[in-house]
Amino acid sequence: AAMLNQTEVGEFVLLGLTYTQGLQHFLFLSFLLLYLTSLLGNGVIMSTVVAEPRLHTPMYFFLANVSCLDIFYSTVTVPKMLTGFLYGHQPISFGGCLAQLHFFHFLGSTGAVLLATMAYDRYVAICNPLRYALVMSPRTCLLLALASWFTGLAHATMHSVMTSQLTFCGHNHIQHFFCDIKPLLNLACGSTSLNLTLLNVVTTSIVLGPFTLIVLSYFHIISFILQKVRSREGRWKPFSTCASHLTIVALLYIPVLCNYTPPSSGSSSQRDVQVSLMYSAVTPALNPLVYSLRNQEVRVALRRLVERTL
Repeated sequence: AAMLNQTEVGEFVLLGLTYTQGLQHFLFLSFLLLYLTSLLGNGVIMSTVVAEPRLHTPMYFFLANVSCLDIFYSTVTVPKMLTGFLYGHQPISFGGCLAQLHFFHFLGSTGAVLLATMAYDRYVAICNPLRYALVMSPRTCLLLALASWFTGLAHATMHSVMTSQLTFCGHNHIQHFFCDIKPLLNLACGSTSLNLTLLNVVTTSIVLGPFTLIVLSYFHIISFILQKVRSREGRWKPFSTCASHLTIVALLYIPVLCNYTPPSSGSSSQRDVQVSLMYSAVTPALNPLVYSLRNQEVRVALRRLVERTL
């Protein structure tokens, strides 16, 4: 009888945000609005950076990378979640589930590494302005961007290959609005200890490695400004170029650190779901707003772009 019971699961059911009965239409509209804001805002930032020669600098090159990433990142989870609000539980095939998991971790970890690269860029610009053009040459920028995307890809491939090796039998309801690793490990039969170890060790280092680099860059920037720059105006300018980057870092890292740094026991909680909502739907919509509102150069370039198209 035990053998008969081991039927392999061919598809999963995403339960989504089931605790929100009665709020479905409100949530559908809210997240649709956030999603459209993300597509539009990031699309505008990308095209502005490409179209405006004055923005052909390392900082905006990396920003365009982040905007491109945010468009895909929100697309991995949000459309499926929106259909969940309208039609209830969403079936998803095993292959679709693995694809979602893969792209979520690919884009998420690439984003973390890109933010560290941007922090390094700000560090060189402020602390080594004379060598900036040499250090951050177009070739270096391209290599740094490629390295960021490749790191994310390697990290995600490891997780999707490891997860595809698991067997699932019986229970196929995922307590989440997309296929993440922790909720899937809850459903696996057989040992998941290696998967959990990888999740704890590798994912935590993909999160904390870049975070450490960002903190170190800003530590150097701040001590440089306080020691070398005497006037208040002179101090304010470098801080204002960093402010938008720091806001984005906070928007990504505060929820991520909540979600992945306490060692994953494997149980996926309500909080995991809410935190994932924050960085898969809310952050990509806020990023372009933060950059365009806080940043003089982007605002000027946007105005020029609008005048040219009109």
